[in-house]
Formats: sequence, structure tokens, C-alpha cells
Amino acid sequence: MALCTHCPRASGSTTTTSHTSLPSPHLLPGRKRIDVVDPGQVASLAMDSLCRGVFAGNSQELSIRSCFPSLFQAEQSHRSVLLGLLLGAGKRPQPDSALIQKARAERWSQWSLRGGLETLPQALDAYLTSKGVTILRGQPACSLTLEAGGFWKVSLGDSSLEANHVISAVPAPVLSQLLPLKAAPLASTLATITAVSVAVVNLQYQGAQLPVQGFGHLVPSSEDPGVLGIVYDSVAFPEQDGSPPGLRVTVMLGGSWLHALEAGGQVLSQEVLGQLAQEAAATQLGLKEPPSRCLVHLHQNCIPQYTLGHWQKLEMVTRFLAAQKLPLTLAGASYEGVAVNDCIESGRQAAIHVLGADPNS
Repeated sequence: MALCTHCPRASGSTTTTSHTSLPSPHLLPGRKRIDVVDPGQVASLAMDSLCRGVFAGNSQELSIRSCFPSLFQAEQSHRSVLLGLLLGAGKRPQPDSALIQKARAERWSQWSLRGGLETLPQALDAYLTSKGVTILRGQPACSLTLEAGGFWKVSLGDSSLEANHVISAVPAPVLSQLLPLKAAPLASTLATITAVSVAVVNLQYQGAQLPVQGFGHLVPSSEDPGVLGIVYDSVAFPEQDGSPPGLRVTVMLGGSWLHALEAGGQVLSQEVLGQLAQEAAATQLGLKEPPSRCLVHLHQNCIPQYTLGHWQKLEMVTRFLAAQKLPLTLAGASYEGVAVNDCIESGRQAAIHVLGADPNS
């Protein structure tokens, strides 16, 4: 049995840009001006933007080892992130398929689906149903009880069912509330893997053009603590611009900034979030005319935060499950990657763990 939830997080490559002012340049007589920049400042700016763009989090609180394992392994192996990446450190074995080979050959930097990413779970639903799999909708799990014989009793409110193994893809704090008293140490650890909320604002402008080309840009917290970044949707997928076509951008707001506001009792309406997004598009991209469309979606607690010590939490979870021999496998965004690709791979690894072999073999 699998416990699942919806995750709105998508993946893709991102270009980091910033308008933050740099230290004053030194002028050398008889030569062109040379800008002298503090390397530490550049590194701090880049990591701050990267952590906000991927995790919507605070770079001072996140674990580089857990959030960006390839960067960590590169530095550990060669004492240099750049050198380590150039030499291939931190790369894990990748699955292979005809589609993956096509993506590599054509050097895809990002991908989408005709009809939107929602067509992926819809296709999975249709495929699994055709294979005789029963999918229960509108019946959230209320508790998990380990019965004699090693079976789980999954309570669903007015009904229940038995399962010899559970794969949980719900957020870690949600699972922590479902576990039995026997798994209290596990529940306590899972409850500490918190998440932040992100507002995704889709804007469309008629007759407008971008001043730059690329996937998008990230915004460091020193420049705007509320705006995480802007994706240039029309550059990546112009075929989705509609008819008549209009320039599309997606502004992402929230993260640790929104978490702090919510902790203080402040709640931002969709109207306010939409206005903040339009102001960001006007200031950062020169899109000063009102958009023809503005869609605001606030995704509550959608991006888990891999804070310092996250890898130690995962080690504790693994040891506990093994020692107690619990028929439970964890998957989803709470553990080893928050992007769509990471979650897909997490599900594949969960299947391998349960079946004892690669399902594709």
C-alpha cells in the first residue's frame, strides 16, 4: 500500500542573476577599470540565491551536504567544488531508458508535458487502474497500527484495511502523526523535518518582450526577501503561450520569509501576493503594464527544509526501521530531493527496496 500526497514542486535549471551592488572598484592609472570583488561575497550571494531558488530556504539554516550532495562530494573529494565537478565527483549512477538517452543526446536543460505536469499523475492513474490497482480517493489515512503477524492496519476514518507493507510518500510531519506508539522515536525525528510555503504567481502580458533571454533568474534575500525568483516561461516553452500569444512569466514568493510572517500571525491574501509579483516583474524585468492574466496559487508547506543535521536524521530513520523490522518504506520530497525528478527517483528506489530488484530489470 502507498500513502501519497500532491507535491507542486517542479524542477529545472536556473540562471542566477542579481543587481546587488558590489564593492567600489579600484582605478589603475593608464588602464581600464578593474572591478575587485570579494570572493566570499560572491560565494555567499550565489549560495543564498541557490538555496532560495531550489528550497525557498535560508542558506544559513540549510545543510549543503543534504541539499546539494554533488557540491558537498566535489569539495570533499578535491577540496574544490569547481575542480570536483569538472572531474565528475559526486555523480551517482543514473537510470537509463530510451527517453533518457534522447534527453542526453538533445541536451535537454528542462522538460515539461503537453497539457501540463498534472498529466503525469493522470497517466499514472490510468495505467495503474488498467493493471487492477485500487486507488482510494478522498480517504486520508488517520493512523497506522502494527498488528500481530507484522501486518499494518491502516485506519481510514469510517473504514480500515490491512497491508503487509506501506510505502509512505506523505510529508514527514504528516507521517509522524500516523505512526503507533512503538515508533515514537521515528515519529519524533520525522516531525522535525519541516517545510515552507510558496506562492506561485503566473503572469501573462500582451505585446510585451523580455529584456533578457534565459530560463529565469533568482533573487538574493539581500535584494528582496519575499521574491525567490522569476521563471521566463515563454522562453522555455513558447508553444504554450496561447492564442493570441502572450509573454508568460512565473513569479515565486514566500519560503522562509513567508514562514516568518505566518509565525508572527500575518496572513497575506492572494490579492497582495499577486500585487507583489507584478511589482517584482515591473522592477526586475520592466514589465510595467498590467498583465492580461494573473493566477495566484499558495502551496502550503510544499518544500521540505533540509536543515543542518538532516543527513543524521535520515541515518537514524534507516537504523530504526532496520532494527525494528518495520514493513515501512519512506519516499517523497521530505528526504533526498524536493524536485519532481528527485521524487520520481525516490519512488523508483522505494519499489526496488520493496521488491528486492529493479522493476525495470
